Amino acid sequence: METWEGKSFSITDPKGVSTVIYQIIKTPKELMKEYPKYALERLDSTDEIRGDMIRKTFYVDFPSVDQDELVILSFGKDKVVVNTAILEGNKVSISKKPMPLKFDSIYSENETEIKDFKYTPNLKRPICVIDPETTEEIKPVLYFDEETNEVKGKCKLKPNKSYFAFEIRDKKED
Repeated sequence: METWEGKSFSITDPKGVSTVIYQIIKTPKELMKEYPKYALERLDSTDEIRGDMIRKTFYVDFPSVDQDELVILSFGKDKVVVNTAILEGNKVSISKKPMPLKFDSIYSENETEIKDFKYTPNLKRPICVIDPETTEEIKPVLYFDEETNEVKGKCKLKPNKSYFAFEIRDKKED
């Protein structure tokens, strides 16, 4: 029998809302010159239907010793609510107010490729592109850029469709 050493917590989504959560992982100092300062790891979850609501249990496989920072994305019909949280011990503290966002829009009536994502050592990108209808990440195709001698990625986006993209940065990096 397998044992699991991580932590878990649950939230309840009302009808028409689907929540996904990411753990923010800070890159070790010795790797900061080569890789982005932060990586994002999407938490696995299980769903339990409770009437019109869905109770989601999220799993943090490798919690840190002190605390873990989380980003909570709740996708509704026409909007995304972004919150932050701290997992400390067995307690999750969620921010009372959603966080303000700075964003740009990309609109195209033709199929488009978004290129040149930088990758962290575990090949997870610091930028996540999500289909808000399914809440699934748009997985990139990796390629080697010979000019910069780096592994990069590109995502194919469908025309006339909305996507949600985000990355974690320090405020001073704007």
